[in-house]
Amino acid sequence: MDNRQAIGSWLSGPRAAAEDAGADFGYRGEQLGLPESGPGSIASPGRRLGALAVDWGLCTLIAYGLITDGYGQATGNWALLVFFVVSVLTVGTLGFTPGKRLFGLRVLDLRTGTVNPLRALLRTALLCLALPALIWDRDGRGLHDRLARTVEVRI
Repeated sequence: MDNRQAIGSWLSGPRAAAEDAGADFGYRGEQLGLPESGPGSIASPGRRLGALAVDWGLCTLIAYGLITDGYGQATGNWALLVFFVVSVLTVGTLGFTPGKRLFGLRVLDLRTGTVNPLRALLRTALLCLALPALIWDRDGRGLHDRLARTVEVRI
């Protein structure tokens, strides 16, 4: 292995280096019994971030327009509370938030196919902490999804 290969494996990460060595990880969601692509497959990170941005934008507009008198620190705090309430209510009943619906995503329990409101509460509380959502497994599920035993899939 020359220097370029060593640097390239470091930049691409341990998964790419292991795949170059012959390890087969399969596709995201294979261990969960989900299809590789199309409806029911694991949602891509881009779609998830897009849905989160739409939801956050809506919650900020609600906090700015209905609760606070102008944009400031209080608006961000109220937006987080509005995001929490909207996410718990919509994911716990419908399985998606407005942003998730716009991007064609749905949250579901792998065993039942629907989300229990208590699981939605746990998932949303962990999502609001942000750190659990930044730790992913090889299937692309965040720690908040793993702890709540949910998965975000394409509709």
